Amino acid sequence: MVSSRKQQNVDETVRQLKGEELEVEGIVCHVGKTEDRSKLISKTLEKFGGIDILVSNAAVNPTFGPMLECSEEVWDKIFDVNVKAAFLLTKEVFPHMEKRGGGSVIFNSSIGGYVPFSLLGPYSVSKTALIGLTKALVHQLAASNIRVNLIAPGIIQTKFSEQLHSNDMVSQIALQNIPLGRFGKPEECAGIVSFLASDDASYITGEGFIIAGGTTSRL
Repeated sequence: MVSSRKQQNVDETVRQLKGEELEVEGIVCHVGKTEDRSKLISKTLEKFGGIDILVSNAAVNPTFGPMLECSEEVWDKIFDVNVKAAFLLTKEVFPHMEKRGGGSVIFNSSIGGYVPFSLLGPYSVSKTALIGLTKALVHQLAASNIRVNLIAPGIIQTKFSEQLHSNDMVSQIALQNIPLGRFGKPEECAGIVSFLASDDASYITGEGFIIAGGTTSRL
């Protein structure tokens, strides 16, 4: 089951995946809304009979600039979607994974969670919080054979990160800190997510995996 806030994104993703002969369904979901999360879960159970994997990938960043210029309203929006929704989704799928004897939860953090971006301070802090959330969930989830891990991408060439990779001045500065000398591609994050969701990662939980071309990544 795939979801997005926009119907056109859902339709396009489902079309592409079905074109690869995959069994997939899609639904519009704003993870910051209780009713949308409930509908996402109920529809998934209805279509597929259970939940084994949660990939929490939704995020917002409505601000770009000095951190202390961030308003309280924007701060709350970032943390509601980037952190609170990730926790609530995990809490809501937990009994369904437990019923099936285990599962895998994967959060999408960021290299900014380890080394904050100077002009993306609130976003970076929210991604640091996901690292803490991962660690904090380990013991309770492990008791039900549910693993929880995260990926921390660097600057990946997506629409979401256009302010970083499409701005010549910003991108030149950013590339100086990437030993591989280029930005990442979305497909370069896919393999590690598939691995963490699979039985090949059955003894891995509470870990973070950096996908950032060699960028320094220490808290």
